[in-house]
Amino acid sequence: MTDTPDILCIGSVLWDVIGRSASHMRQGSDVPGRITRLPGGVALNIAMTLARFGLRPALLSAVGQDPEGHELAEACEKLGCDTRFLYRSEDLPTDRYMAVEGANGLIAAIADAHSLERAGSRILRPLSDGTLGTPQTPFTGSVALDGNLKETLLDEIVRDAAFAKADMRIAPASPGKAERLMPFLRAGRGVLYVNLEEAGLLCQDSFKSAPEAAAKLIERGAARAVVTNGGDAACDATADGLVAERPPEVLVTRVTGAGDTFMAAHIVAELRGAARAEALSLALDAAAAYVSGDIAS
Repeated sequence: MTDTPDILCIGSVLWDVIGRSASHMRQGSDVPGRITRLPGGVALNIAMTLARFGLRPALLSAVGQDPEGHELAEACEKLGCDTRFLYRSEDLPTDRYMAVEGANGLIAAIADAHSLERAGSRILRPLSDGTLGTPQTPFTGSVALDGNLKETLLDEIVRDAAFAKADMRIAPASPGKAERLMPFLRAGRGVLYVNLEEAGLLCQDSFKSAPEAAAKLIERGAARAVVTNGGDAACDATADGLVAERPPEVLVTRVTGAGDTFMAAHIVAELRGAARAEALSLALDAAAAYVSGDIAS
């Protein structure tokens, strides 16, 4: 096997095109603002944060051989991410995400992750061909996995011997894809990172608080659930009990990528030996710093 990375980040690696305005917006608004293009995607956002904390994350995803793909892969390397294991398709274009944010939060977003979905299990070959592991000698480190993969592939991952010994950390790519995480809920595998809306979709219910939602996810079969709720209390739940804490109050200047920053900071804290309450607190601090603009994107 090759030099083993500190953690694998599996899922979307794409270009984020974000329009931000200081104005409150509604449907049909036409306002001045700034439009940026940055490396993004849930898996890459997590990896970039992990790299900022001093880890060497490796990306398992699909990136095209088009000019955008070459530029993206180069940018990922500069950001401290290992790109050796990317599936570089000549036939599939590099994926993109587009969002509009106003002073009142996220207005709308479209995720074009079709190439990742079409690549399917090909992005996972390094875990079975001996590069990072095999079904007989599975990868034993941490894995951050996002819900941009098809539910059929996520269901295969739950049962795949190549993942049997991995520390699985799983997040949906968006509320619209939250139900793709059902295989992990049914199997009681991994740590689920969801917000209040996503928890409701997984439980087919609605909740008023993160502790309520996290407790229900455990009741439904989750091994562990970490639920956030914007500026209200977040909760880490296991069968042994709940840990809850409110995030710091900050001026919110952006929202895209906040959940990914929270998840990455939580993983880093636990890899460094933090207990559950401390890890939750550190992750909330990191997410607050991100949304306030104190951490560069």
